[in-house]
Amino acid sequence: MIYKYKAISQRGESIEGFFEGNDEADVLAMLKGNNYLPISIEKDSGTVTEVHIFSAKVGKKDLAVFCRQFYTMLNAGIGIVKCMEILEKQTENKSLIKALETLGENVQKGFALSESMKKHTKVFPPLLINMVEAGEVSGNLDTIMERMAIHFEKENKLENKIKSAFMYPAVLSVVTVAVVIFMLVGVMPTFVGMFEASGQALPQLTLLLLNISNWMTKYWYIFIFFSIIITVGSMMFMKSAEGRRFFDTLKITVPIVKNTNIKIITSRFTRTLSTLMDSGIPLLQAMDVVSRVVGNTVVLDKLTVASENVRKGIPLSKAIHDMKVFPPMVDSMIKIGEESGTLDDILNKTADFYDEEVETALQRMTTLMEPILIVVMALLIGFIVIAMVLPLFDMVNTIQ
Repeated sequence: MIYKYKAISQRGESIEGFFEGNDEADVLAMLKGNNYLPISIEKDSGTVTEVHIFSAKVGKKDLAVFCRQFYTMLNAGIGIVKCMEILEKQTENKSLIKALETLGENVQKGFALSESMKKHTKVFPPLLINMVEAGEVSGNLDTIMERMAIHFEKENKLENKIKSAFMYPAVLSVVTVAVVIFMLVGVMPTFVGMFEASGQALPQLTLLLLNISNWMTKYWYIFIFFSIIITVGSMMFMKSAEGRRFFDTLKITVPIVKNTNIKIITSRFTRTLSTLMDSGIPLLQAMDVVSRVVGNTVVLDKLTVASENVRKGIPLSKAIHDMKVFPPMVDSMIKIGEESGTLDDILNKTADFYDEEVETALQRMTTLMEPILIVVMALLIGFIVIAMVLPLFDMVNTIQ
């Protein structure tokens, strides 16, 4: 039952709030425990409801700033409700603002912060919720928030590296497509029209591209329609369970991207597991949380099997080794950590190592992809140029 109360603090301030308890005696005990003078207590029909937010996405940077500011205020002795009010005013992300507003209200009603955060799973990831819950149980929520701030800062840094690495190939691909379309629709008809006016027969290659050009010019709306259909269909397939599994399998099997993706997954796995275990969360619970943050459904399934093996008594190092996903160094380092009793520290050092490996692997992968894309671009454009120039050679041969 939720009760609405009014009370007076030691400073003489009027306080109103909500508290969940079995009866009024629980509310009185809470008020006396906070040195509040009760004025009135009555039942309230309001309940905590889940809030679905469809506005701006909350990224790793937003979460890092949130955790860092929250830690600073908690460490300064500010209460959770007041922290929520301050954070709500300082935060720029609209989704996070709405969530913080509801969190403050629910905490005032007597709900635990982690319980309130579970109503906003689209804003707060499972990792953060589990860590907050551990911090509430152990009484060191400020320390937990500092760790989470560091964790999300490193995750944000990793994401930025990945985005930067793929920026140039993406731009080059778009430019290639744009140039090819421009040459087919804008340049080729004008250029070839000069030879058609002379009555000269055009080569088969030129006729083929000319037909493609005429079709795209005349039925451009069909081209755009099918392009949209293919794009939307591809996106829907990628979001489906089968699509995610298909692409996640490619990520860890295709030679060009396999090495980089495995190192990214390894970095996330080791750092997240280290953070959870260092905060006192049991290994099996930590494995369940970690499996949801690696970002790959194939690896998630393998981690689920590994977690079941650990539950049966198999050492973590053996369970990870049997997955056949992570580099050999990982299970070796985990075994050393198990034997020395410093598994969380060993995992953190392993994560730092693979953070550097990811940066090197991304540079190597983009260095390999750039010349491939340039060659593809040159072949496509060269093919069109040759098709336009061939009639000129035929004309010269005819004159000779």
